[in-house]
Amino acid sequence: MKKKSLSFLLAAALALPTLAQKPGKPLDRPKLVVGIVVDQMRYDYLYRYWNKYGRGGFRRLLGEGFSYENAHYNYVPTYTGPGHASIYTGTTPSVHGIVGNNWLVREEGKGTYVTEDKTVQAVGGSAASGQQSPRHMLTTTITDELRLATNFQSKVIGVCIKDRGSILPAGHAANAAYWYDGGNGAFITSTFYTQQLPAWVAKFNAENRAAKYLDQAWTTLLPIAQYTESSPDDVTWEGAFKGEAKPVFPHDLPALSAAPTTAVKGNMEAAGEKAPTATPRNLDLIRSTPFGNSLTLDFALEAMRAEQLGQRGQTDFLALSFSSTDYVGHQFGPNSIEAEDTYLRLDQDLERLFAYLDKTVGKKQALVFLSADHGAAHSPNFLIDKKIPAGSVGPGLMRDSLQQQLVRLHGPGKWVLSYENQQVYLNRPLLQEKKLDLYQMQREVAGIMLGYAGVTRALAAEDVQKSHWESGMLMYLENGYFPKRSGDVMVILEPGWLESYQYPINKGTTHGSSGSYDTHVPVVFWGWHVKHGQSSAPAKITDIAPTLARWLHIQEPDGCTGQPLPEVLGW
Repeated sequence: MKKKSLSFLLAAALALPTLAQKPGKPLDRPKLVVGIVVDQMRYDYLYRYWNKYGRGGFRRLLGEGFSYENAHYNYVPTYTGPGHASIYTGTTPSVHGIVGNNWLVREEGKGTYVTEDKTVQAVGGSAASGQQSPRHMLTTTITDELRLATNFQSKVIGVCIKDRGSILPAGHAANAAYWYDGGNGAFITSTFYTQQLPAWVAKFNAENRAAKYLDQAWTTLLPIAQYTESSPDDVTWEGAFKGEAKPVFPHDLPALSAAPTTAVKGNMEAAGEKAPTATPRNLDLIRSTPFGNSLTLDFALEAMRAEQLGQRGQTDFLALSFSSTDYVGHQFGPNSIEAEDTYLRLDQDLERLFAYLDKTVGKKQALVFLSADHGAAHSPNFLIDKKIPAGSVGPGLMRDSLQQQLVRLHGPGKWVLSYENQQVYLNRPLLQEKKLDLYQMQREVAGIMLGYAGVTRALAAEDVQKSHWESGMLMYLENGYFPKRSGDVMVILEPGWLESYQYPINKGTTHGSSGSYDTHVPVVFWGWHVKHGQSSAPAKITDIAPTLARWLHIQEPDGCTGQPLPEVLGW
């Protein structure tokens, strides 16, 4: 009976009715692929605000598309850089090398940023914002493979407020990737892609749309009493904007954006720019409002129009990421009215996008997927208030405490170089000088870390490298571990616990763990050749790229470890 079942499944898979090409017919491909990544979107956001969504956004996506209800990330840490890279490469950090948003470069003795590239120059913005490229990513992306498969005739463009949310999905061979520079309120790029902004980008930037969005107060889209899915507006676990007394509506964006943040000033000074006589506005503020998503879509629609994406006789690809959901989530937390309002407004932006695709590319002519780069934990103090186990740790405090203990045990020296991505980076040259065995020190440090509050597991990197796990918590560690970039000791926090960079103060939330609140995200396909339905079968985020490859009849990314999703492909 078992052999018969296997034979039947194999025959069904070989038939591939959805993807079969008829003899004599032109190759069947969508006119445009649109990849949508919503930063920090937990799976439950699809349904939490369902009764308040309109008909043309999330409801249309789920009502006409195919949803994987049990899709998860299969590694830690769950951050923005690794998330975007994993979706588009079809593999985990253990292969593509993007182990975090930042990591320590041992050879240089200093940290690097995920898309940092000092060999390129900014185009349209400051050096600090513009010296970016995908060179740290070690594998191809599905967007790279589309360019290769069409002899570079397909256009690929990445758009996001965050640099990493645009650059990594667009891949190495993209025509362009654009991101937002809060110092001048413009979408910029780098010389990795071009030497000069296209005329349409310069024209868009000249319209100063970010400033116009910030000329209005952020009030709730609906009467505030209707936000029954969220906590009261004034709670202690939400973070206020700088200049606000309380984190409550309405948020006076014109007043809050009247002066630049310290970060913007620092970027200007780092770039060698002379401070202007008149104080500029803080246009970076738009990131932490729902209007940052609207601005992103405005730019994406203009990119599709100007570049004629999906209207040139080739399959093009728009890699579109919405990041304001992440900034709002970090500041206010998942249970805030601000988070709910941001998703209700994003729903309207998605409706605008889908209507544009219907009008310009044609109904069912664009293939769209929507997912997220990670989820988010509830705010610890919110959970504690509800008598649910939770807590926070201070990464700086953990690093310093470990350093002090190692000095007591082994004498003076800078034993800990960094604590990043819930990983300890030890000073390996110092260990060699002191004739201390690296593996033994890793195990000793793991034992020390296990004694800290909130830590449920700590593992030596060498144990991760030499072992293999098919499932469970240790599998997540293994899939997120890249020997040349990861730390010496991997730390796992208890469920509901998170890193607070303002410790002991807990405001808002963060992510990065193997908890289901961080790993469980939407995976929805819509449009070209997608039949309506849903599946509760286990799916991994790394399965998106090989599924797209099967639809497009192209090679999957060269490091791909995911598998095509049979239900949506009709296998």
